[in-house]
Amino acid sequence: MGDLFDAQVQTDVGLPLASRMRPRTLDEFVGQGQLLGPGSVVSKAILEGKLGSVVLWAPPGCGKTTLAHIIGHHAGAVVEVRSAVTAGVADVRKIAEAARERLRLYTKPTLLLLDEIHHFNKSQQDSLLGYLEDGVLSLVGATTENPFFALNPALLSRARVLPLKPLEPEDVRTLLSRALADEARGLGERHLKLTEDAEQFLVHMANGDARLALNALESASLLVPESGGEITLDTVEQVLQRQAVRYDRQGDYHYDTISAFIKSVRGSDSDAALHYLARMIQAGEDPRFIMRRLLVLASEDIGNAEPMGIVVAAAGLQAVSMLGMPESRITLAQVTTFLAEAPKSNRSYLAIEKALADAESRPLAPIPMHLRNAPTKGMEEFGHGKGYQYPHDFEGAWVEERYLPEGEYDTPYYEPSERGHEAKMNERRQSRKKGRED
Repeated sequence: MGDLFDAQVQTDVGLPLASRMRPRTLDEFVGQGQLLGPGSVVSKAILEGKLGSVVLWAPPGCGKTTLAHIIGHHAGAVVEVRSAVTAGVADVRKIAEAARERLRLYTKPTLLLLDEIHHFNKSQQDSLLGYLEDGVLSLVGATTENPFFALNPALLSRARVLPLKPLEPEDVRTLLSRALADEARGLGERHLKLTEDAEQFLVHMANGDARLALNALESASLLVPESGGEITLDTVEQVLQRQAVRYDRQGDYHYDTISAFIKSVRGSDSDAALHYLARMIQAGEDPRFIMRRLLVLASEDIGNAEPMGIVVAAAGLQAVSMLGMPESRITLAQVTTFLAEAPKSNRSYLAIEKALADAESRPLAPIPMHLRNAPTKGMEEFGHGKGYQYPHDFEGAWVEERYLPEGEYDTPYYEPSERGHEAKMNERRQSRKKGRED
């Protein structure tokens, strides 16, 4: 397909703004400072054309395709672009044959950009290995899925995984400013202005997706007929067909909304919780932030009344980290409604607070000898583990024993409630108490 600059000799007329504004060199690339910062190992390898094969793992709009072209440019390579959704082993073989001939005749390398590489099955992935091994071509695989789950270990051993993050708000603002100012590739000839509230809304709704932000900006610009005009919040809303929510991730409204959300889940009102969840989703809140708060709530407010609460919340956090938006909205709703409808107990939270207070305010007495570890015969002779009664040797796997060190403690720390699974825990406690009295 030719390298990046060969393609750019052709006219850009008709291409979307996001394609026209695609960075051409590493210096123009925006974002991913954690990976591509000045002097970093990865940036040096790219600039020297020695990066080798990589898998770029990131949500949409983070610059995977752009970075792949930049890698190819700095390596002086011909970039062949294919989608794993439509390409197959025959396509890879054809590219490899041309790459081998190109390398022999012109010593020019070939880079295969394979988009959505996770759609290749095991045998298709295996078909790449030989070409990577003998240097016929290098690979940049782009994927939104976790490559450690989606790709074969053999392929991963030959291609370095580079995780990319959604662009930061400032990165998106930089790209918008560039597009408005660039007269050759952007909208600069029209001298348009983007109002502050329109920019803020557009950045929030983009949620780190550069392509979405630039395409929305271009669509909004078409609704401003005159040069020198303003792209307003109303114009951007028309384009995105969404109402702007008054929401600032660093402001009071942000904290008020998440507070109302958590309190609604704690109060078992799933409708109210979903309402505030919808506000946060519409405003572009990071789904991982929401799930982390639900994970805390699962222990603090539900605990052992419904032990599956923390399991569901932890699985939800993993799911949204892999899915991204908009799919994560469904997982967020599932976890929110499960936790809102679950029986509630804060007894685990109260228990650790009481135990911490004791640990901080009372002298730490020695651990009882019968509970101490005795990995060697010498330690046994000193009395470690002596007299310990193994519960499984007794009926009901329980025997009366002292586990706390000597001294006075503010016990019981943990007092199960009469709700959900804790009611059963209370029954077992009462049974053990009766056994002591008998």
